[in-house]
Amino acid sequence: MAKYKRVVLKLSGEALAGQQGYGIDPDVIQSIASQIKEIVELDVEVAVVVGGGNIWRGMAGSSKGMDRATADYMGMLATVMNSLALQDSLEDNAVETRVQTSIEMRQVAEPYIRRKAIRHLEKKRVVIFAAGTGNPYFSTDTTAALRAAEIEAEVILMAKNNVDGVYDADPSVHADAKKYQTLTYLDLLNGGLGVMDSTASTLCMDNNIPLLVFSIMEEGNIKKAVLGEDIGTVVRGKE
Repeated sequence: MAKYKRVVLKLSGEALAGQQGYGIDPDVIQSIASQIKEIVELDVEVAVVVGGGNIWRGMAGSSKGMDRATADYMGMLATVMNSLALQDSLEDNAVETRVQTSIEMRQVAEPYIRRKAIRHLEKKRVVIFAAGTGNPYFSTDTTAALRAAEIEAEVILMAKNNVDGVYDADPSVHADAKKYQTLTYLDLLNGGLGVMDSTASTLCMDNNIPLLVFSIMEEGNIKKAVLGEDIGTVVRGKE
């Protein structure tokens, strides 16, 4: 029995790149699609937000002198490419899927309409939210928080490709880094733990949306997260 009825799954763009570190790894995206299918079969309503860092990072372009807004819009387009690839893999797995974009591109995907997104979810279609919030200066973490609030999701499942939870230091650098089981959003903000940006954390905190941070690299972890098994780190909203 699933613990959650409606979830937002946040995937980093880097997770889609697999070991190659850039672009889209077909094996990885097929694995993610099959894991999403598992939770759809549990009658969970699934919305997905995908980053674009495997193709383009707006902050990286901005740091090299590019206009920040232009760099961010390019990043939004990268998330559309990832979303279409994920949609294709999901539909290969016989999972009905819709991509909704914050920047209109009607030949490619539906425009984001909240009520329509909720109706798709109620019909057990996976909805992928692409192109971020449609505004520069906001991350896809903030998109996940905003869409979760809008569609009244019960949790944000933040699937990471490099860590299996939240640590007090970078575990790839510090062998003695301590993994947290539970935290509050204030802990994230005050500790500068870097799980999600401060705008996204504040939005989740204000709307009391819990966050589960876990590893996407272990097959079946998305299902474990939805079933409420003890994996990753839970970040709570208001106490």
